[in-house]
Amino acid sequence: MTNVTVTTLKAHKAAGEKFAVITAYDATFAGLVEDAGIEVILVGDSLGMVLQGHDSTLPTTIEEMIYHTRCVSRGCKKPLVIGDLPFASYNTREETMTNAAALMRAGANMVKLEGGEWLTQSITAMVERGIPVCAHLGLTPQSVNSLGGFKVQGRESAQATSILDDAKRVEAAGASMLVLECIPSALAASITAELSIPVVGIGAGADTDAQVLVLHDMLGLSSRLPKFVRNFMTDNPDVQSALKAYNTAVKSGEFPTIEHSFS
Repeated sequence: MTNVTVTTLKAHKAAGEKFAVITAYDATFAGLVEDAGIEVILVGDSLGMVLQGHDSTLPTTIEEMIYHTRCVSRGCKKPLVIGDLPFASYNTREETMTNAAALMRAGANMVKLEGGEWLTQSITAMVERGIPVCAHLGLTPQSVNSLGGFKVQGRESAQATSILDDAKRVEAAGASMLVLECIPSALAASITAELSIPVVGIGAGADTDAQVLVLHDMLGLSSRLPKFVRNFMTDNPDVQSALKAYNTAVKSGEFPTIEHSFS
């Protein structure tokens, strides 16, 4: 695997070639992910739940994200590393730029943030200043209190239209990638077809350009696995084999199946 860039991922989409994304939070796992041939590592604010034991991602701070992004970037050379902007770290354009720049200095190749139309000016400002952006729509965990819990989004026609419209807006603003979380498979397929940028799904069906899972979930380490997760340790003897199996299953289209998706 050569060094993965934004251009690499756009070429995958153009060629109809799926790619894999996975979370990691430290140098050791980042190295294992790289050895498995996985193209993208997301240093997710999910670390607040997975590593720190919180009930949501909200307590995660920008300082913690910077620390873990630095750890991951030291552990790998070829994957594209995405750093998550945590809750309340991008309320204004100025705050967004400051925190995004800090993640880039820590080793991120791209930053991710949750939201649609209200973020378009911030996305454009970051892109103009050399910071690639990954947007995140559907179930946005930082808005869990507003959404009334971790629920599938986009089942109602008006909400589905809103998500599609927001997807087009963030692409037009300059986003290089989009994550869709917990939305109906048909809606995710439509959005993926409409956009020219790569679309990464998690609980969004099999028709997105890529898939992402939380590392600890796909290794069966979490106490309760969401519907959209497959435990890849079940049929593999070690972590490295499980990571390679995940990578292969995503690229072949074997994962996700209907049982991991929503209608």
